[in-house]
Amino acid sequence: MTPLTTKTLGGLLWVATSAQAALQVDLNNPASLRKAASQVAYDLMTFYSGNQTGKIPGILPGPPPGGDYYWWEGGALWGTMIDYWLYTGDESYIPTTMQSLIFQSGPPQHAYMPDNWTASLGNDDQGFWGMSAMLAAETMFPDPPSNGNQPGWLELAQAVFNTQAAPERHDSTCGGGMRWQIPQFNIGYDYKNSIANGIFFNLGARLARYTRNTTYSDYAEQTWDWMAAVGLMDDAINVYDGAHVQTNCTDVFKAQFSYNAGVLIQGAAFMYNISTGATQGKWKSRLDRLIDRTIAVFFETGPMIEISCELPDQIMCKTDMLSFKGYVHRWMANAVKVAPYLHDKVMNTLRVSAAAAVSSCSGGANGRICGFRWNTGKYDGLKGAGQQMNALAAIMTLLVDLEDIRPPVTNSTGGTSKGDPDAGGEANPFRVHKEITAADRAGAGILTALWLAFCIGLFGFITGGFGEGRRVIVLNSGAGGGGRKGIQGLLEGLRRRM
Repeated sequence: MTPLTTKTLGGLLWVATSAQAALQVDLNNPASLRKAASQVAYDLMTFYSGNQTGKIPGILPGPPPGGDYYWWEGGALWGTMIDYWLYTGDESYIPTTMQSLIFQSGPPQHAYMPDNWTASLGNDDQGFWGMSAMLAAETMFPDPPSNGNQPGWLELAQAVFNTQAAPERHDSTCGGGMRWQIPQFNIGYDYKNSIANGIFFNLGARLARYTRNTTYSDYAEQTWDWMAAVGLMDDAINVYDGAHVQTNCTDVFKAQFSYNAGVLIQGAAFMYNISTGATQGKWKSRLDRLIDRTIAVFFETGPMIEISCELPDQIMCKTDMLSFKGYVHRWMANAVKVAPYLHDKVMNTLRVSAAAAVSSCSGGANGRICGFRWNTGKYDGLKGAGQQMNALAAIMTLLVDLEDIRPPVTNSTGGTSKGDPDAGGEANPFRVHKEITAADRAGAGILTALWLAFCIGLFGFITGGFGEGRRVIVLNSGAGGGGRKGIQGLLEGLRRRM
């Protein structure tokens, strides 16, 4: 462990000192970190109303215009709260977290594809909920009640992975890979992006470690190779946003968002952990380059900066983007648990960034609400659930160094979560399907005709005014590469969740 000193913090020592007037925390003291984390977690949960009478469990207020947040960010919230429980031991939010993850699972498949969110259901949205379920299994978060036939956390993660591994999710355009959206009538269905495929990679690596089933890691490796081949990662392992199927994915949109790199870091660390020999060496090389590039791009000056939308003179980040920093802090810290050799490089980076994050927590009526910018030494007036998740992640992950935090378990090292390799229903790569008969084809034809009629009617309803698409991808062939230059032009070509 390397303590926070004048040398390690350098010019950022003033950040932690100035923060004492607002959110008070000694970044070298476990009790102080736990107390500060509990305060930030409490303030985070003030943005959640799903536990109130008449509200929907599991989701943050939304989607727009009914609130700021889309369905997926609820899934991200519960992953954050599971990590909060793990790092601090605070059990206050276990019932709410458990209720939310079960309520939104979408029976009968329990694959996090509830019918009422179809109009905005992306592979990434589904995957965020699946990663939170996977985290619950890995951390031995209390299992759901055995009565009522509730699926286990592992089963929920397997259901998500199985539905995403189905052949219909990986069509031949661009040589494979998943599209951003799941329903064909959703805006963005023509876009194949890093976060959807990165989450699939991440889940595959983690399921392989938990279950010791190499089928999962085979899918993960194929996904990494496809992303590299199609250009979503370059030779330096800059991770870009996505590309359109109309161009055979040759129009790679070179905006860099931190969560794309972060989700790959965690997955690559798990692939390193389960590998041996030359294969482990390959994953170590990939992981090292990915870590180095992520630090260079997003932690260049110390505090984490979401470079593609957090510009020096303005914030162009949509609500989604305001939450990415927290995921990266959590995923990088988690990578250290399964690839311990990364410890010094990663934790020294996260400590400096965490000190800066604390300095943003001086707003609101209680004087400790956290902002978005971490490089100004003060609260910037931008409050929200994402900003609170960011600061909470930055603070609590420092306990990796100061407490005996259990690494992710497996089904052979104490994991108790109930699984089902057939989870997710028919969209399942592990099931042997029966031969299709003439009667099956006739029945399928009738059902297809009915479904098409329904889809046409639904599409007319959606385009007729039910929200003009939450995230619109517009091809901007004049946009430049990554980095700070040309970022404003890039963002004009990427209107994410509108």
